[in-house]
Order: sequence, then C-alpha cells, then structure tokens
Amino acid sequence: MNQSVRPAGAASDAETPGTLSGIPRQSTRRPPPGEGHEQAVRGRAPGAPTRRLLRPWLLLPTPTGTPFTFGYALVLAATSLLTQYGDPDLVETLLHGSSTDVAHLAHSPVLVLVASALWIAGGITSPYAIGFLLVLTALERRIGGLRTAGVFLLGHVVATLATEVPVGFSVLAGHLPDSSLHRLDYGISFGVAASVGALAGLLTPWLRWPVLIAFGGMLIDDLLAFTDPMTNWGHLLALLVGVATWPLLRRRPGAARGASPTGSDRRPAVAPRRAP
Repeated sequence: MNQSVRPAGAASDAETPGTLSGIPRQSTRRPPPGEGHEQAVRGRAPGAPTRRLLRPWLLLPTPTGTPFTFGYALVLAATSLLTQYGDPDLVETLLHGSSTDVAHLAHSPVLVLVASALWIAGGITSPYAIGFLLVLTALERRIGGLRTAGVFLLGHVVATLATEVPVGFSVLAGHLPDSSLHRLDYGISFGVAASVGALAGLLTPWLRWPVLIAFGGMLIDDLLAFTDPMTNWGHLLALLVGVATWPLLRRRPGAARGASPTGSDRRPAVAPRRAP
C-alpha cells in the first residue's frame, strides 16, 4: 500500500489530532500573571464604578501605617492604667507635677508642656480619648506622622499659653487669687481639637462643614455651660489653630522647594558628548 508523504509542517488544521475540520484551533497558552485582570478591567463598561472593600481596621492606628499615633496611644494607655490602678498619692503627685499652670510654666515650660500631654483627663473612655484614636489616625494617614505631631503640638502649646498667660496677668493685677497660679491643667484635649480642625480641611466639602459645625457646636455648648470657661475657650482656640493650618497641610511635601510631586518639572538628563 502506497502512502503519500507530506513535508514536515505541512499538515492542515483539519488533519491535526483533536481538531475539527473548518474550525480554527483555540490557543491553549495561559496568560501571564495579571493579564486576566487587565482584560477584565478592559471589558468593564466605561464609567462603571469599581467596588472597594471596606477596611474598618484602617480607622485604628497600626505600628507601620501610623507609627506616631500608635506609639502615642500606647503611652496614653499606660498612663491611664496608672491613673486607674496606681497608688492615689503617687498619681496625684504626678498629675500636679505635670500641670501646665502658671507656676510650672514660669519655671520649666518645655518640660511641663510635654508632661501634661501624657495624661488623659477623664480616663481612657473619655470622648477625647476616642477622638484621639480616630482623628489622629485619619490625619496621619493623610499627611504623615511628622506633620501630625506638629499639628497636635501646635494646638496644645498655643491653646495652653493663651489660656494660662492671662491668668498670670490677672493674678498680678489683683483680679484673681494666688491659688489660680496652681490650677490643675493637663490632658490631650487641646491637641485633639486642633487635629479635628486640621483634618476637616482635608475632607470633601460635604463632609468638612458638618464636622466643623458639629464639633464647634459642642465646644460652644460647653462654653455656655460655664463649668470651666478657661478650658472651653482653649478648645475653641485650638480648633481655630487647626483650621489655620489648612494652607500648609494641603501643600504637598516638596512644593515649597519648587519640586513637582510627579517629578514632571525635572530637567531631562543631558547625554554625554561623544568624542569626535
């Protein structure tokens, strides 16, 4: 029996094993990693919204994502536990030594300003403790730990000095007794109020103004109650300090040095001149 011999590579698709005549073969090549996802994205209708998974754990600080807030929260948790379970006499001595009253500010201002921010007035379950975790975490995720610490410290220092210095002058003028020089004053509320004001400037307008109105209204309500007017005025002032930082926080790092965040304004590299 004679058999015809075809040259190598001349077999037709119809005679290839596993295929049907007239139907083109389908490629069995597997797409490289990521190509399937890109094809799925290309196949989506134009303008179709992409779904984002909710990640509620991002509301809380983490050691890698928000190191400043996370480390600060650990310190505040330790001092709060000391306040609750420590020796009462020791706790009272530490709190009075950390108070930013006029007497301490006159002798050791830097030390007492730092020490007073290591305690939470009202304990770890106070509204300002919860606000500290949520507000500073959100702020640090947007502007970084260094600038978040700057906003917090700025509000804490400015509001403290603005409320305590007038007390000192009032005592010198005879309008207040000498006991006002040793008024117990400590806590993180001024820094948190400034952080709320700063964070509001980074939110969208439909969320920014409700946050400012709600928080500012709460502070005004406390002021009208006249239970601690000096501290309440400090909260309002700290909120305004945070609002005043909007132009600085909205500016990207490096903008002041004239550098574009995308690097588009960099001069192209000049190729070396070839020898003739």
